[in-house]
Amino acid sequence: MKRNYNILLLTLLLAFASCSFTTKTFDDPDKDKLLIQLITHVLDQGHFDPKDMNDEFSEGVFEHYLTQIDPFKRYFYQSDINEFAKYKTEIDDQIEAYDLSFFNLTYERLLQRISESKAIYKEVLAHPFDFNIDEEFNADYKNSEYVKSKKDMKERWRKQLKFSAIANYHDLVLEQESESKRKKKLSDKDFNEISDVERNRIFNQEEESEFVYKTEIELEQEAREAALRSLDELYSFIDDRDRDDWFSVYINAFVEEFDPHTFYFAPEDKDRFDVAMSGNYEGIGARLQKRMDNIIINEVISGGPAWRQNKLEVGDIILKVRQEDEEEAVNVVGMRLADAIKFIKGPKGTKVILTLKKVDGTIEDLSIPRDIVELEETYAKSSIVIKDDKTFGVINLPKFYVDFQDYKKRNAASDIKKEIERLKTEGMEGLVLDLRNNGGGSLPVVVDMAGLFIKDGPVVQVKTVGEPKEVLRDRDRSIVWDGPLVILVNELSASASEILAAAMQDYKRAIVIGSKQTFGKGTVQNVIDLNRMVRNNTSGDMGALKFTTQKYYRINGGSVQLKGVVSDVVVPDRYSYIDIGERDQDNPLPWDKIDATNFNLWNSYFDYDSTIKKSKERMANSEQLKLIDENAQWIKKIRDREIYSLNYNTYKYKLDLNGEEAKRFEKISDYQTDLTFTSLPYEVALMEKDSVLKQKRERWHVNLSKDIYVEEALNVLNDLKMTYGKTKVATADAIKD
Repeated sequence: MKRNYNILLLTLLLAFASCSFTTKTFDDPDKDKLLIQLITHVLDQGHFDPKDMNDEFSEGVFEHYLTQIDPFKRYFYQSDINEFAKYKTEIDDQIEAYDLSFFNLTYERLLQRISESKAIYKEVLAHPFDFNIDEEFNADYKNSEYVKSKKDMKERWRKQLKFSAIANYHDLVLEQESESKRKKKLSDKDFNEISDVERNRIFNQEEESEFVYKTEIELEQEAREAALRSLDELYSFIDDRDRDDWFSVYINAFVEEFDPHTFYFAPEDKDRFDVAMSGNYEGIGARLQKRMDNIIINEVISGGPAWRQNKLEVGDIILKVRQEDEEEAVNVVGMRLADAIKFIKGPKGTKVILTLKKVDGTIEDLSIPRDIVELEETYAKSSIVIKDDKTFGVINLPKFYVDFQDYKKRNAASDIKKEIERLKTEGMEGLVLDLRNNGGGSLPVVVDMAGLFIKDGPVVQVKTVGEPKEVLRDRDRSIVWDGPLVILVNELSASASEILAAAMQDYKRAIVIGSKQTFGKGTVQNVIDLNRMVRNNTSGDMGALKFTTQKYYRINGGSVQLKGVVSDVVVPDRYSYIDIGERDQDNPLPWDKIDATNFNLWNSYFDYDSTIKKSKERMANSEQLKLIDENAQWIKKIRDREIYSLNYNTYKYKLDLNGEEAKRFEKISDYQTDLTFTSLPYEVALMEKDSVLKQKRERWHVNLSKDIYVEEALNVLNDLKMTYGKTKVATADAIKD
């Protein structure tokens, strides 16, 4: 892969040198025009699937760009869209001619409409809302029409702001009810029956905060004021965005038409992407993603503060951010990702309070301590468990990591090998490799790791731009583990995880248990510093471009793109019905297949077919999994809801109804197996000197003991172990006959 990337980079550099791309290419040395020229040439020569820039392409950029800059359709009028439409099929021609007419028009109009909208929202929020009126708010922005008049625009803003205010109003009502109940509880206490410590605590609480009952009118006003502060904060960040920021949005509307993983990094964004979101610095230990106007938790970094707290989840949406020493929260909806990160990051030892819209649709505040993200927890870890007098091992691998400066120094494959050897010393009879939530990593590492489980042979096929397919194979004939193997996956298992699971499945070397399919990312990207493409550059930092250069294929010829890896035993989880995979992204590359490469099925005495059949029967009869599936469907229903009542009684009734329904799923977290997981001896010795490591492992072991998926993986290992002797005897008898 490294060799292919170097060849690609050299080819591009030579191509650009021959084109004499300097800032003197143009009569007008405009940085924006130069940037378009650079990006179009890189994508044309280096992208795995270059696009024909035609009218259809133009229409895609047109729609994508307008959605990005006005997602809620509360800036532009239909008359604006009609005016813009004359460029709808001309954007490709403008890009090729380095013409910025469409961008310039939309940029200037956007600034005008944003300025006008300030007056609208301030006027709307200056007047009380009547929460007794029966009316509804439709949050389906995608299918909403653009407004045709100023009156319609004001009405759109009014409903959006009333929806925001009614949520604030509900929070204030609940807060007041809770405080009222607490006061009543205190007043009913018999002070002769409580301790001096408790009595002092109650008196201190009384002194710290005097409860003042507020009327509905006062609560409504406070709710509106909170909405106004949020909008003022949002617009202060919008005002800080300069032309370059908006031009980056336009560029990405263009490049993302190629595929969802091709992306332009403006200079500042590239630096922040490398530093702020790497998980290597002081923060909460979460990677974020911007989708529309929402900032979404994309990954909770193992070992970080959020991971240790175990409350933040992938898919949670951050609505507001507040510092522990400040009363006011900052609304981050619509804010640039880089700007939002500024508020979330902070010194070790401080806390940040995030207002989250959870995966299940509920709203809650979560206080997270900031700390140094401990990268040790991104490494493989293992545990021993006894089941039915058999010893099994569990290895969790969060990612396919590697030290790019020195491959031999430390990588996931070498670490997994060490853990397997240690588990074998403890008498391991079967292995569970947990790749759930593993987003991938190094390609050479996954090839080496596959070699731990097979004698030798192909692992994955790779197609690179302008080159014949390459078959990456394990050439080491030694096998580290030849016993029963189960691989756990879910919808967030991607890229390298999919390569390993697919290879083991094709060899019939392992049984894959998990989601209906994995993420479905069958592509690889490279990042090129655009400054390396320009000689005599006087226009400043040009940023960088990440673009798709390769596609992966299974050894059977099929691609994991879109389809992912289909589990041998499908089990539901909370992501089962959520649009979270590659197939749910915009403009994904298509699924295709190539010729299979030659490989031999794993030669063993394990009866995979009967074992898979037994597992499916167990899963079909599991009450816990039925409840998990019902919960997943309920979460989907909550997330897909578009119509909300703006009558407070109806609004509250539906929220209470959701709360009652949610209680039905509380028993999911009460599930408990009779399994006990323990650390390996070398780690037990380390834990005697490291209480933090001990705490991490104890928590992991508790989670494993409550994990129905791990429990089933161990059942499958047990079944495989049971089939070993029977199948071997049956085979021997067949040969004898």
